[in-house]
Amino acid sequence: MELFFLLLLVLLMAFALGSGFPVAFALPGSAIITIGIAAAAGLLFGGSIDAFFSHGGPGQWLSAGVTNFRGIYWEAERDTLIAIPLFVFMGIMLQRSKIAEDLLVTMARLFGPVPGGLGISVVFVGALLAATTGIVGATVVAMGLISLPAMLRNNYSVPLATGTIAASGTLGQIIPPSIVLIILADQLASAVDQAGSLRQTLYKDSTGELSMPSDFSVVSTSAGEMFLGAFLPGLVLVGLYMLFILGFALLNPKSAPAVHEEGTFTRQFAVKVVITLVPPLALIFLVLGSIIAGVATVNQAGAIGAVGAMVMAGYRLRDGEKGAYTPAILAIVALLGLAVVISFIGAVNVKLINTSQDVLGLVLAVIAVSLLLIAIFWSGWRTLKFEDTLRGVMIETAKTTSLVFIILLGAAMLTSAFRAFGGEELVKDFLQGLPGGFWAQFVIVMLVIFILGFFLDFIEIAVVVVPIVAPILLADPSANVTAVWLGVMIGLNIQTSFLTPPFGFALFYLRGVAPAVVKTIDMYKGVIAFIGLQLVALAIVGFYPQLVNYLPNRSNLLSETAPPPRNPRLQFCMEKIVYQDFRQNGQTVLAAIQNAEDLDMSYLPEDLQKDLTEAFEKARDALPQMEAIHAAEIAVGEASGEYRPLHVRVRGLERDARRLDERISELQVIVQRSGPNGIYTQEQGDRAAARIEELQEQRDALLAEIPAEWDDQNEAFALIQRRENQARMSYRRTVDAAYEPLQQVIATLKASDQVEALRPQIEALKQQIQGMEPRAASDLIGEMRSTVGSIEGTSDIRQGLTDARRIMRSREPNIDDAIADIDQSLAALDADLAWRSRGAQELLPGLEAYDQAIKRNIGLRQQPRLPDDIALEVAGCLSDHRDISLNF
Repeated sequence: MELFFLLLLVLLMAFALGSGFPVAFALPGSAIITIGIAAAAGLLFGGSIDAFFSHGGPGQWLSAGVTNFRGIYWEAERDTLIAIPLFVFMGIMLQRSKIAEDLLVTMARLFGPVPGGLGISVVFVGALLAATTGIVGATVVAMGLISLPAMLRNNYSVPLATGTIAASGTLGQIIPPSIVLIILADQLASAVDQAGSLRQTLYKDSTGELSMPSDFSVVSTSAGEMFLGAFLPGLVLVGLYMLFILGFALLNPKSAPAVHEEGTFTRQFAVKVVITLVPPLALIFLVLGSIIAGVATVNQAGAIGAVGAMVMAGYRLRDGEKGAYTPAILAIVALLGLAVVISFIGAVNVKLINTSQDVLGLVLAVIAVSLLLIAIFWSGWRTLKFEDTLRGVMIETAKTTSLVFIILLGAAMLTSAFRAFGGEELVKDFLQGLPGGFWAQFVIVMLVIFILGFFLDFIEIAVVVVPIVAPILLADPSANVTAVWLGVMIGLNIQTSFLTPPFGFALFYLRGVAPAVVKTIDMYKGVIAFIGLQLVALAIVGFYPQLVNYLPNRSNLLSETAPPPRNPRLQFCMEKIVYQDFRQNGQTVLAAIQNAEDLDMSYLPEDLQKDLTEAFEKARDALPQMEAIHAAEIAVGEASGEYRPLHVRVRGLERDARRLDERISELQVIVQRSGPNGIYTQEQGDRAAARIEELQEQRDALLAEIPAEWDDQNEAFALIQRRENQARMSYRRTVDAAYEPLQQVIATLKASDQVEALRPQIEALKQQIQGMEPRAASDLIGEMRSTVGSIEGTSDIRQGLTDARRIMRSREPNIDDAIADIDQSLAALDADLAWRSRGAQELLPGLEAYDQAIKRNIGLRQQPRLPDDIALEVAGCLSDHRDISLNF
């Protein structure tokens, strides 16, 4: 019966949406009605209101949607959706300030002489507007009113003209900042949590291990990473559009002719191009550049965009008036002033004002911020007074944001109802039962999303479909795809929903402003080619995940909060890079080790000599151990070719058997709770018991299909994998042991001046503690002991102070004994200074040269952060999807 009510839920939702009922009410309404009918049917025909739910009851599932929504979006850490009203405000403000019109007219004149130039200009402006406004309806309407008449007047093909405008207007859905990317990031954050649990359970069921290695876990994503990931695919799509239009124009010059205007390329026109192009490009740079550089979060970048849009509107709405650009000029001067302060003086902190330079920096910063605030308020006042623009923008922003949140709440309730009737398990079983593994599942999901795009809006697809399918796809270890790649692929696919008839919204917008000569069928014909180009872009991004993953990885590894080189996720790629370094520079590294071993260390303390000697030996061992890793990796690759088909088959059988076990457990609950005093009738219990026997027979039959050689081959392959893991762990321990003592000795020798500065302090301590109370003397000695302990390699010096402190804390404190112990510290200090001073002059330069020779290979794991060039290589390596399924 659960399947019946699941079908009823889908039909009710489809009917409500198809009849034009508002989405915000169609989604929760379908869920509430279906749950109510199921509860009533259960009470009438099943003896309990819970009878026709997969588990739980109507009260639980009715409240689950709201509770889940509140639990996700009311947490302080989950602030992703705050960016939505900020970017909506930015888009509406730019649209109402007529920036789009300026761009369209200017770019049409600039690109006109090129074959298909008007079409190319529309794509170019569409990309710029996508990166600034991101509002499909406003963009399509603006281009339909301005560019479409010009294209038709110059004998452009009607299908080409309408298709170009409709497709270019939808670029705002994939080129950041995009509202759909923010929503997808939010949905995927929850999906990653579920996928992580699914993968952890799979690892435990497959291997019997309770804990899964952290580098096998599913990595979450954020709106900022989605923006970075979608940037290059968006440019690929723009490039495909432009190449198509250019190729069409070259093959059919009469259908997309070049347009020549007299006086186009004049100095006045050049100034117009600069004034029109620079502000939007500057805003794009500030918004996206701040995210890419790690300077601002997505929410902060949204605030920058909103303020920037208001400043641009401030001068555009007063275009032609005296002083129109004054607020914008003030803002530019203020930003340049802040940049100068940060570049030459550094970060300004009121609590850390120590020098006259700090005071100067603070004064300049205050002046710059004051000018910026004046420019912002001045621009805001202009937008408020000119046709009440600011008020209208804020009202539209509130409406749009409210609509998005209401739909999110409704989608949470619909998803809850879908799970209540076992829909999630049904989808999971269907996808995992498909032959072909992950890619078969992925293609089916993409096909379903593409088909839904004919009938549903992008928000509906994002908030209804993604929470159901994303955890299943992300949990699969065979493809091991990243959440940001999956999100961008879904975003590219969802973009087609604006173009696919009969409900493509871009077609509706264009139809509303297109002249009567443009037939609807021509518009449908025109978008077919661009839908095809979107699918081509989807395929390109699917085959080359680096287009999506590289920029987020690059930004992450180069940021101030970059993970340290010891992070488990980085080790595989770092070892590939170090292996190549050893192959190219191995002899140089060995020569550096030999030179270090030849250094005279005889005057160092024995423990330091021993540590350095062992470190050099470990460094020599690192090279053959890296070769052992490479050999073990090759062995795993060779063995996996024959083993993989068997592994896939057996794990599939075991997965099906576990699924039957889960169903058996559910039926056993019914059997236990049936009878005169139970919540289920005796007849229901008997049916459940009979079904249990059938399922157990099916389970036994599945397990009987496991080949007899499975255990032996699985153990043999696991042994090969363990050898590779052991080789990697041995190498990591070796290089750590080779580099850590070196750093300790270098730090010790560099601290010679600090040790020498301790003598007068300890001498003064002897005088200070005489005549003091024992407790006060003990505290003073303790402070000196802490000072000495903060310097590398001073344990001998600190020991005497420790003994003196203990004496002064004893029941019978003796000042003379304490002073004697302090004298021992002074003697140890003199002895230390002898070898430290010599080592700093003779040994330290050689050790530092050795450090420079090995810090990028043997010592890479011990660096505070990856060098920039190596970070870029690691980012490229991490951008590929690595199959880890044979570890499960």
